[in-house]
Amino acid sequence: MIALSLAEIAAVVGGQTHDIPDPSVQVTGPVVRDSREVESGSLFVAFVGERVDGHDFAAQVVEAGAVAVLASHPVGVPAIVVDDVQKALGALARDVVRRLGATLVALTGSAGKTSTKDLIAQVLQHKAPTVWTPGSLNNEIGLPLTALSATEETQFLVLEMGARGIGHIRYLAELTPPKIGLVLNVGTAHIGEFGGREQIAQAKGELVEGLPPAADGGTAVLNADDPLVRAMASRTKAKVILFGESDEADVRAENVRLTDTGQPAFRLRTPSGDSDVTMRLYGEHHVSNALAAAAVAHELGMSAEEIATALSEAGSLSRWRMEVTERPDGVTVVNDAYNANPESMRAALRALVAMGRGRRTWAVLGKMAELGDEALAEHDAVGRLAVRLNVSKLVAVGGIEASWLQLGAYNEGSWGEESVHVSDAQAAVDLLRSQLRPGDVVLVKASRSVGLESVAAALLGAEGEVAAR
Repeated sequence: MIALSLAEIAAVVGGQTHDIPDPSVQVTGPVVRDSREVESGSLFVAFVGERVDGHDFAAQVVEAGAVAVLASHPVGVPAIVVDDVQKALGALARDVVRRLGATLVALTGSAGKTSTKDLIAQVLQHKAPTVWTPGSLNNEIGLPLTALSATEETQFLVLEMGARGIGHIRYLAELTPPKIGLVLNVGTAHIGEFGGREQIAQAKGELVEGLPPAADGGTAVLNADDPLVRAMASRTKAKVILFGESDEADVRAENVRLTDTGQPAFRLRTPSGDSDVTMRLYGEHHVSNALAAAAVAHELGMSAEEIATALSEAGSLSRWRMEVTERPDGVTVVNDAYNANPESMRAALRALVAMGRGRRTWAVLGKMAELGDEALAEHDAVGRLAVRLNVSKLVAVGGIEASWLQLGAYNEGSWGEESVHVSDAQAAVDLLRSQLRPGDVVLVKASRSVGLESVAAALLGAEGEVAAR
């Protein structure tokens, strides 16, 4: 964080100082909520969780080097006490962002946010120092913590914004007002909470509504291939740039193809020139993510050649998102278990098949959460798609939603051992260990709550247990 004194912070957040002998002492380290991340000069933010109360760690974090605690009550060590810790954290982030000279880029969408954010960050790093959201910390706590990690040297601040209802994006954009706002897509993720795709579009479009007008440098980057996103152009006074495979897109891809290993390649076309891209990531769905990143980078002055080079070098920065590992016996494990929705499931299955190409393919799939009344139909559709794509083996893991996956496969013509329903992750591991052959490709994917990353971990720790068949 940029250096601020405890007195300055207290004034910004409307707090009272307690047990602080010298209010001129500065916070020079990171602002953190996890006591394990405290460094010398840190400000520790004490949240009260379901199982842990951050206030209980106050003495420990000060001993570890924190200069003070942002708390809701006195804690016996240097503290700034406020009525609402979360609101105070947001106010501090808003003030620090105002002081920064960095260009803020914010993005949202139903699917692909984290992968696209990671691409944007890696591309912009080629131009200037960049700070970005770690993992998927995109809510009212994670976003301000990310913003506060920026320093005087930061030129670009890339912030992922998530939403579970109307008004959430608007709140985040008010905390950290972006100059460039990117909307990727409107899908069915969290549709059970929103009530429909139109409501999701309403929520995601709050990002472009909050952008400055074009005369002040505001730019909305919108997906030309998604009608609900493209329609958001009417909701902003900012300049509009379209990306996609449509001929009408300002930044688009041509000659899209997959390499023999399932990695996308294409000709990048921008208003400033063209260049070829071959990505290190896996799956054709990354083409749209790459185009979104390219549109942002183009708007910030990078050439087509610079963008193409950066995209071709970019890798995955966040865990359990199409992580591809090949074991010594030739079994390839694709760990995409961080989260799942219908759009990302379809993309992952297509990537699995592209990577397979003459090898046996396994889709180890679990529940897609928060689909509401659409849950049965969406799980059924994914099961059917696995059969239509000729996935060799479908392993549906878990409860009723997993049974719907298998039922969809069965109704599409998958009988016998081509699809199976198992009770839990351990049962899936046992099945795979007994039946995997050298050279097989295994995709593991489900919503985060299912915890299927444990299946990938078990497979990657058991190379010697796979019998050659």
